[in-house]
Amino acid sequence: MATDTRTEKEKMLAGELYNAFTPQLLSERAACRELIYDFNSTRPNEAVKRDEIIRKLFGQFGSNSVIETPFKCDYGYNIYWGENSFANFNLIALDTCPIYVGNYVLLGPDVKLYAATHPTDPQERLDGVEYGKPIRIGNNVWIGGGTIVVAGATIGDNSVIGAGSVVVKDIPANVVAVGNPCKVIKHLKEPTRAPNQFQQLTMFNLQK
Repeated sequence: MATDTRTEKEKMLAGELYNAFTPQLLSERAACRELIYDFNSTRPNEAVKRDEIIRKLFGQFGSNSVIETPFKCDYGYNIYWGENSFANFNLIALDTCPIYVGNYVLLGPDVKLYAATHPTDPQERLDGVEYGKPIRIGNNVWIGGGTIVVAGATIGDNSVIGAGSVVVKDIPANVVAVGNPCKVIKHLKEPTRAPNQFQQLTMFNLQK
């Protein structure tokens, strides 16, 4: 049998069991925490500084997007954030695997995006390994405050997730879904008009 020569980071990004406490991953999480500290320590009128920090941190951060402080994540480089998207206070994104947030997305306060998870096998947990699965949030999605989205879940375009929901399985496009576990309760029509410019662009420009 061939020896697996991949690093623990490569296993992590592949969504396989890995050891999170290697020097490389410890160092990357520490560097992320330094940037997060700087981000969360900005004054309210320092929108430009927050934007600069988040662009250093994330794999992608689209134009005219805003993330309110405080915010927490593990690595940052696994977060791909679209344009015109907004996250309210206390967003937590555990980005062991990629987290994709589309365009025109609204996240309420205290939303949690958990792309990290642990084995259900008790021996594997004692072995000190964990793994992750990507989270994908489509365009024009509204996720209500206090919602948890777990590893591997996808939320389709234009859908609404009720406050306090726990999304453990994929949610299709153009629906309202609520509850624990989150389930579809209503179907929606797709939008027919182009989006208006989001208001935070004006706020951002005023703070330059």
